[in-house]
Amino acid sequence: MSELQDPPKIEFPCDYPIKVLGRDKPEFRPTVLAVFERHAPGFDSETIVVKGSSKGTFMSLTITITATGPEQLKALHEELMASGLVQMVI
Repeated sequence: MSELQDPPKIEFPCDYPIKVLGRDKPEFRPTVLAVFERHAPGFDSETIVVKGSSKGTFMSLTITITATGPEQLKALHEELMASGLVQMVI
């Protein structure tokens, strides 16, 4: 029986893409961007990928930040989910 391996460790700082999915409402994008600006100031807004669902109900934003550590990622995730506009963070 082989031993389970630990998942690979992320080395910080690193480029870290985060996909945020929520309902396509006017306040979704500015709210998400404000949260990212608080937790990852100076991220490159030119690299944001925006996709809408086929029926226009949902929107996803993929934003790449320079992640500084697990605490930053946890705080970012918690604030996004607490906004009430975000369905999922991948």
